[in-house]
Amino acid sequence: MTPKQTPHVLVIGAGVGGLTTAVLLLHAGYKVTVLEAHIYPGGCAGTFYHQKFRFDVGATLAGGFSPGGPHARLAELLGIEWPVRPVDPAWITYLDDRAIVQWAERERWWEEIHRHFPESAPFWKKQEWLAAQSWNISAKDFPWPPRSLGDTLKVLRALEPATLLAAPYAWRKISDLLPAKASRTLRAFLDAQLLISAQSLAHATNALYGSAALDLPRRGVNHIRGGIGNLAQTLAKWGTDRGLTLLYRQKVERLEVKDGRGVRVYTNKKQVFEADAFVANLTPWGLAVLLGEDAPSSLRREVRTRPPTWGAFTLYLGLDANRLPPLPADHFQVIADPSRPLGEGNSVFISLSPPDDPSRAPQGMRAATLSTHTAIAQWQIEESAYEERRAEYTERMIGAAEIAIPGIRQAIRLALPGTPHTFEFYTHRPLGMVGGFPQTSLWRARGPWTGLANVWLVGDSIFPGQSTAGVTLGAVRVANEVLRWLRQEVTSRSWVVSKSIHSAKAPS
Repeated sequence: MTPKQTPHVLVIGAGVGGLTTAVLLLHAGYKVTVLEAHIYPGGCAGTFYHQKFRFDVGATLAGGFSPGGPHARLAELLGIEWPVRPVDPAWITYLDDRAIVQWAERERWWEEIHRHFPESAPFWKKQEWLAAQSWNISAKDFPWPPRSLGDTLKVLRALEPATLLAAPYAWRKISDLLPAKASRTLRAFLDAQLLISAQSLAHATNALYGSAALDLPRRGVNHIRGGIGNLAQTLAKWGTDRGLTLLYRQKVERLEVKDGRGVRVYTNKKQVFEADAFVANLTPWGLAVLLGEDAPSSLRREVRTRPPTWGAFTLYLGLDANRLPPLPADHFQVIADPSRPLGEGNSVFISLSPPDDPSRAPQGMRAATLSTHTAIAQWQIEESAYEERRAEYTERMIGAAEIAIPGIRQAIRLALPGTPHTFEFYTHRPLGMVGGFPQTSLWRARGPWTGLANVWLVGDSIFPGQSTAGVTLGAVRVANEVLRWLRQEVTSRSWVVSKSIHSAKAPS
């Protein structure tokens, strides 16, 4: 490539992470192409259309739009207007005979804590303080886990006295913060919140990460008008209006490597795309498949030894709104039996489309997404057993939903179950693994590197992982890494995204 050529970055996958990286690189002046296997963007944070309903694939609520949040900083940098509306309460958790309301307003939340868990005030005070430190540092140029001396220096520069006071909790778990006489109900409540936000339970979740995850409702969660897929659609439109090349139905089947670097990709349409750098909005397993024998030994070892992540069983319901009871919220979490392990239909998250969003369902109807964690191994079974299990889980989900929404069964006019096989088919994630890695240790967090000099991972597999806000934070880091590499290897550009993206006000 001659010095006058504009460097070309190719992004595999139009999820929120891939598109965020793409628009940041485009904004920095580079040529960017995004190849997406599906017919719309968003991946597991997408919205699909079926029989006049728009169903959220997996994620249904999004945070990070309040001042200083990752979506807010991205919007400030690029001039994006997100199609969002705040939700309060965020959701209601049904546990034993309690309905625990996740208020966004701090005072109301503290009243709720004292009502249900009066013994736990010291725990929540500590959690709130640790969350503040975690959110504060996330608003800075904080490349975690660090890979180089430069990264380490950035981490050190980002530290403040309060951050240093919180540092010992980097080795502790959420359960370590609990009082010795914490009730079974409190422990079950915390486990249920952490499973959906950190992919692990209180005894295993890192205290700093878990504190921030528990704080998400107080940081503000939002409905996305038209469905959560409109986050990706907004990014896609911003990019394509400014020269981004975004191609659908282009499934990348191979990433060719030469001399330790990616050189070109081959798609199912028999097309070949060359680029100077590559960003894969994939899991490590997905990238290993594309590389085949060219996969670095470190990546081959990782996919061979790393335990698989969770899968999801989802149920998409078209509901007759007139048959539903009056509802105090649009989002609910149900723990059917606190004495049993969570997931597998025993803990279910339920999201209904807002009544004031007519784009989501036909008149007089509402769209609903129900989801539960499930182990992917149990779905690798013969077809007859698979069909039986799918029917069984459908009944479990509806039964759990009845706890929060009595009579919901009579309101169902359409029911579409989704298993890990469904996610694998539509999102091309190997075995249907979703949600990212459990956040059990900051010291084992996965960064974006792949073992190839000009190929990076992005998405929920890299720290901080879960949620569109977490994926966006990871994408900012990846964009900075790509820019740094292009600056060193290809061009003499001297300005980087991080200088702009991290200049916005930190969250209060």
